[in-house]
Amino acid sequence: MKEAGECVNDVCGAVMDGVRKIDEFCYAMLPKDVAHAMADLNKAVLNQFRSFIDWKIRWNDDRVEGGDRMREEWREKCQREADATPTPGV
Repeated sequence: MKEAGECVNDVCGAVMDGVRKIDEFCYAMLPKDVAHAMADLNKAVLNQFRSFIDWKIRWNDDRVEGGDRMREEWREKCQREADATPTPGV
C-alpha cells in the first residue's frame, strides 16, 4: 500500500509531465528560430523577475538593519534622558 505522500508525488509528476508535453508541443508548432527567440525572451523576463526579487530581499535586509540601528539609538537616548532626570526627594 502506497503512502499518501507517494501518491501526491505520483500525481505531481504526472501533472508536470503533462505540462512539459504541452510546452514542447507549443514550441514544436513554431519555426525553430521563432521558438528559440521566444524561449530567450521568456528567460530574459524570468531573469528580470529574479533580479527584482533579489533586489527586494536586499532592500528588506537593509531596512531591518536600519530599524535595528534606529531602535538602538532610541534606547541610548532614553537611557541618557533617564540618567539626566533628577530623582525626586534626593
